[in-house]
Amino acid sequence: MKQRTPVVVNILIITGLLIVFYYLFVQSYSFLASPYFWGTVVISAILAYIHSSIGDLIENNKFKKLSPEEKAAYLAEKKVPFLRRMYDAAFKKQSETEEKDILIDHGFDGIMELDNQLPKWWVGLFYFGTAFCIVYIAAYSFTDFAHPLSEYEQEYKEQMASIAEYEKSQPPVTIETAKYSADNIADGKELFKTNCASCHKEDGSGGIGPNLTDNYWINQPEKTLFKTVFHMDWNGSPTNPAMRAFGKNGEVSGAEIEKIAAYVYHINQEQPPVTQAQGGAAPQGTEAHWEKE
Repeated sequence: MKQRTPVVVNILIITGLLIVFYYLFVQSYSFLASPYFWGTVVISAILAYIHSSIGDLIENNKFKKLSPEEKAAYLAEKKVPFLRRMYDAAFKKQSETEEKDILIDHGFDGIMELDNQLPKWWVGLFYFGTAFCIVYIAAYSFTDFAHPLSEYEQEYKEQMASIAEYEKSQPPVTIETAKYSADNIADGKELFKTNCASCHKEDGSGGIGPNLTDNYWINQPEKTLFKTVFHMDWNGSPTNPAMRAFGKNGEVSGAEIEKIAAYVYHINQEQPPVTQAQGGAAPQGTEAHWEKE
């Protein structure tokens, strides 16, 4: 007779499987605080004890039918701890006598084959992997588990919520507090494309609006280029209604204007101007003499 797995080990395995299966469908560990999960664990433990009790009855009945030698061998094996039996079953090599019993009566080139059973850990891992695949496919097919688009949308919502919460706790950016930072150039470029490129082109070389890459400016309300761009973007142009007050109208925030101003400063002060020969608009206004940032 084979030794059976202790009921405590079975309960631990069942609990582990329940945790895996619940997580696949709930997609978080919040179920660990749910009475439904623990109710399932308790019911599973009761069923495991019932199954073990029935197994004990069957085992006792079989034990009575064994010969004295078989009973002694069974009792001796039963004294071996469960983990030791598992280790021996997985790694212990057969003796020469045991190998003769499982030797298959055929071979090739002097190599004989033994009728070995697969290690129990390998068989258990195979069955677990099979069950996991079935549950995983079911979870993937009928829930949002592991769907990249769903996960992206969830993470996007969480990130946008965290950004909104951060912005609530931060004071608004004004022309007094705005500062040039090279870290804002990339974001400023994208904001410039959305809000300014229709008049000034994407590279700032001008079209309907003036060329922002040269050193001639129609309006120079501030002493520095960065502050002037912020001022114009926030208040609009007093001479050209097409250059409206984006900031005052609420079309862009102070933080966004700070980034746009950083991009304009970058293309004006840190890159060569786009001349008329290169497709840029003709200079407008008067030459500016900006103070350094």
